Amino acid sequence: MQKGYAQLFSMIALAMMILANLGSYLPEQDNNSTKPVIDDWQYANSSPNEGYSGGGILNKAATAIGSAGGMVRYAAPMATADGIGFSTGGAKDINNFRANIENNYLPIPSDLTYEGLFYDYYFDTGQTEQCHELFCPSYNYAISGDPISGELEHYMSVGLNSGIQDFQRKKLNLVAVLDISGSMNSPFNRYYYDQFGNKVAIPEKEYSERTKMELAKEALITITEHLKEGDSFGLVLFENKAHIAKPLSSVEETDMDAIKEHIKNEVHARGGTYMEAGMREGTDLFKELEQDPTEYENRIIFMTDAMPNIGDISTGGLGGILKNNADNSLYTTFIGIGVDFNTELIEKITKIEGCNYYSVHSAKQFEERMDEGFDYMVTPLVFDLERKLESEGWEIEKVYGSPEADESTGTLMRVNTLFPSKTEEGETKGGIVLLKLKRLNEDSELTLKVSYKDREGNQHENEKQVKIPDATTGFPQMGTRKAILLTRYADLMKNWMIDERGAHTTTGNPEDDWQYGNTIKEQPTGEPVDPAINWNDGIVVPPDHQLGRWERQSTPLHVSKHYKKIFKEYSEHFEYEMDAIGDETLQQELDILEKLINY
Repeated sequence: MQKGYAQLFSMIALAMMILANLGSYLPEQDNNSTKPVIDDWQYANSSPNEGYSGGGILNKAATAIGSAGGMVRYAAPMATADGIGFSTGGAKDINNFRANIENNYLPIPSDLTYEGLFYDYYFDTGQTEQCHELFCPSYNYAISGDPISGELEHYMSVGLNSGIQDFQRKKLNLVAVLDISGSMNSPFNRYYYDQFGNKVAIPEKEYSERTKMELAKEALITITEHLKEGDSFGLVLFENKAHIAKPLSSVEETDMDAIKEHIKNEVHARGGTYMEAGMREGTDLFKELEQDPTEYENRIIFMTDAMPNIGDISTGGLGGILKNNADNSLYTTFIGIGVDFNTELIEKITKIEGCNYYSVHSAKQFEERMDEGFDYMVTPLVFDLERKLESEGWEIEKVYGSPEADESTGTLMRVNTLFPSKTEEGETKGGIVLLKLKRLNEDSELTLKVSYKDREGNQHENEKQVKIPDATTGFPQMGTRKAILLTRYADLMKNWMIDERGAHTTTGNPEDDWQYGNTIKEQPTGEPVDPAINWNDGIVVPPDHQLGRWERQSTPLHVSKHYKKIFKEYSEHFEYEMDAIGDETLQQELDILEKLINY
């Protein structure tokens, strides 16, 4: 009997040991287990007349507000310390200008913006005092002789400095709006419309080349890879109408790998280009948001070749939506795809608060740019910047480096938005605005009054007295010197583009040029008549120039003999200044000059 009990107890003990060991292989059950992710893709690759429409609904549970912990801290770094400075809104590159010349097309003047050119380079802002505020401008005066005419000109640079010691963007609600119209199926280095405004019949053999659609999808996937926990993402596609491909929902509750596969395999180009519909649908995805604006950024990234042919194709339709969005702290980034990207349209509407734009001609180049600057791109920090110049002896003749330059002459300079920008070894990327000054009399004193708003809407003001030196010898501070060099380069290029286009393309009735498909007559006339740049006047400020229709036309690259001589002389000056400044990255501008000289 006792032996039987002993065997029973032994069996029970063995069973308990087996259960105990088995428990170590079973999954733990607790309240902190990972939630399953959802593939909420809802776009069906249907005909252009079918698909989803209407406003999206935000999964509020998926975007519950977490702790933000504040975005920036202010301290007093040394003027030479690495950290954060500022750059202006508007263009963040001149890739379209470079790509057109590389592919033997004549660019349009709006391809080359001053702020886009400046953002390609780092500038010593001339900061000599510690900054304890969000924004601390620094000022440097220079007299510089025009390299063509020799006439002395007066400049003042404005360094865009900040006291931000530690930058961290807020959580981000991001909606991407992707153009999937037929023009996106054309090669990225070809024009979709010829010089007569008609569609180009692309040879079948060229379809093997990379298309704008392929580049756009790769750029979009790159953007999604910069999202993190706490962010939300939505996607709208548009052609003849807009479609919600993915509602706005939290990244951590979304199967982002599945979303990327959908983008790669299920998004194809077809139909017309109804940009306004895409923007409205993208805006609607934000309607259900109920969040603390101090903890979240709201942004639309609009990816397009910007060739609208349906709906309101003026700046007013899109601009009105963007302006209303900006008033509600919803800002927009445009990303242009292909050499025929319509910078003229985009340049006008990105003067709106919180807007900026980039161009994409290489997936690798765009990936590198986003690795370096995605958080900066989506985080405007300074708004409604105004700088007023009070002086009896000076006034502002021209502002370079700000998209609002046409609003900035006389005594006032305006910049709608400043974005954070990287600082390395005391130099800030795009961290400068250049004023060309006009001397009225011998009074050498001026007062600079600055006002701006921060992201919470608080108003800031400061004032500084500046005495202009009488000396006309010596060299400008290096950041100012680089800005002057690049400004003259841009002025020269813009005048060349305007003169060549005026000489080699004339149109019929200007009022008819807006009609889609209207025939535009090209009348080659030989050499440009009365070129703006000459040895008497030097490098003058280029006039405003507009194409007369949104769908930009392909024009073969052309360089007249007159401009070949000007480019040759300026390239020698440019090379000398590049060596003196010590910035080898300026070589890319010399390469362009060299190509035009020898073309």
